[in-house]
Amino acid sequence: MFSVEFTRTAEKQFNKLPREIQIRIIAVLERIRIRPFHFVKRKEGAPYFIMRAGDHRAILEIRTDKNIIYVIEAGHRKNIYD
Repeated sequence: MFSVEFTRTAEKQFNKLPREIQIRIIAVLERIRIRPFHFVKRKEGAPYFIMRAGDHRAILEIRTDKNIIYVIEAGHRKNIYD
């Protein structure tokens, strides 16, 4: 099973989100810890993956050699792709 770690930027962005959105994102992260590639899409033109949680997204880096999922960014879909 993979472990999940937030970057400092992602942690700040995550903490600014409403509580119910945070809970929803955590629930999806818990689900992808078991089979991460089943629930994410590869981001075009980048080595990262995109996780969906309603209207919110998280940009992830999945390291299979260390079994770690790094959350790079988290936020609303209109802001996350900039």
